[in-house]
Amino acid sequence: MNRIAVRAAIHIAAVFAIYLSVAMLLPAAVDLYYGNDDWRSFAFTALFMGGLSLAIALATQGRTPPANTRFGFLLVNFLWLTLAIAGAVPFMTSSLQLSVTDAFFESVSGITTTGSTVISGLDTAPPGVLIWRSLLNYMGGLGVIALGLFLLPFLNIGGVSYFKIESSDIEDRPFERFQTFTVSLIGIYTTLVVTCAFAYAAAGMTGFDAVNHAMATLATGGMSTSDTSFMRYAGEPAILWIGTTFMFIGSLPFSIMILFAVRGRLDALRDPQIRIFAGYYVVFAVAVAVYLSVRTGMPFFMTLSHTAFNFMSIISTTGFASDDYTLWGPFAVACIFVATFLGGCSGSTTGGIKAYRFLILFELLANGLRRLIYPNTVTPVRYGDRSVPPEMQSAVVLFIASFFVIWGIGTILMAATGLDLVTSMTGVLTALTNVGPGLGPIIGPVGNFASLPDAAKWICSAAMLLGRLEILAVLVIFTPTFWGR
Repeated sequence: MNRIAVRAAIHIAAVFAIYLSVAMLLPAAVDLYYGNDDWRSFAFTALFMGGLSLAIALATQGRTPPANTRFGFLLVNFLWLTLAIAGAVPFMTSSLQLSVTDAFFESVSGITTTGSTVISGLDTAPPGVLIWRSLLNYMGGLGVIALGLFLLPFLNIGGVSYFKIESSDIEDRPFERFQTFTVSLIGIYTTLVVTCAFAYAAAGMTGFDAVNHAMATLATGGMSTSDTSFMRYAGEPAILWIGTTFMFIGSLPFSIMILFAVRGRLDALRDPQIRIFAGYYVVFAVAVAVYLSVRTGMPFFMTLSHTAFNFMSIISTTGFASDDYTLWGPFAVACIFVATFLGGCSGSTTGGIKAYRFLILFELLANGLRRLIYPNTVTPVRYGDRSVPPEMQSAVVLFIASFFVIWGIGTILMAATGLDLVTSMTGVLTALTNVGPGLGPIIGPVGNFASLPDAAKWICSAAMLLGRLEILAVLVIFTPTFWGR
């Protein structure tokens, strides 16, 4: 990796930081509208970060970035780390005056669409801070979709290539209509957010809460305007079902919506990962609804409303909660723990292991068992009607292996800070999968991460970035081979 590549990556990251600085003017305007003095801190931060980013961009311009995978890995890491650092500054300069550790944690959680928080008293927090958290979710969700559709698949680590799988007729000229696809993506994503906000408002949310929750819902980010998340809407099934519906949409491959908008195609709905994702979601939601209805005597529709919402929130890695599901009983808690691993579809806003990896993993397992009986059998691993190339098979196995290794190491490190086993295990797990709340009394659905030691917050911040960048994209830059000639 040469200096030209590093310089080019810094330049692009600085340009994106300028865009983020401009976005800081929106919470400044919101605070000004509501008469909150925090507008000055947001305005100053926007000018300071914008000026600094512009200076760095000008100082590093003029170098054409190399077109290779190593530059792609470097750029991905520079972008997300830069945006996380820039996004943390308003939390430190606002009236909340968060520490460096807390501000970075909150920013990483927002930009990676994780939804964990260290802020208490959200119900009375400055409106600018609340809208900034939601904006980080909104921008992070859009970035996650672009990352999953266009970049990580070409680095052979992020799943199903949008161009090669969903639109094979343009794979020889993938960038010819890239601008059209990008405009369509932003338009579809924003339209869905606006529709969700109107639906929430029509169902009874205030306009401010509806806008904030809509951005967090589509991004499957989970940043709420209340310490109790959706628990204050626990008796309003309409709001819960609206949230469930739009979290589900956010969990689907956005390539389907792009193909429909650009080319009028809906045949991409045959993507097998959608069936896998919808299948395990329905099984968990219905099974636990039946369990709760029998156990508590509550009407089935009400229990289904809550299980459908909360399991969609967990599997889509959103992090909202309409109830303290840790009190639902051992069967429900066990299902919730397993659901934390799952995730949605490739090319969506979700985190987690994701449905397509489970599909390929089960295919590999079935083929391995078959070869135990017929050693000379050659059976291709298939994804729908296509064969999965060896490099994708390898990437799936590497991802899952590294996921569990990092989870184990992270759990040990968290426990070394003095935390109990449940908090340590689920804290790292929800950070790696970008889910948000964990289990237990500290970081469960009725708690937050504020009381964790600073060291534990840095561990979780690192895990959130690792999980959002599909782990391998981060690990690879720490290898000597990456920096060699």
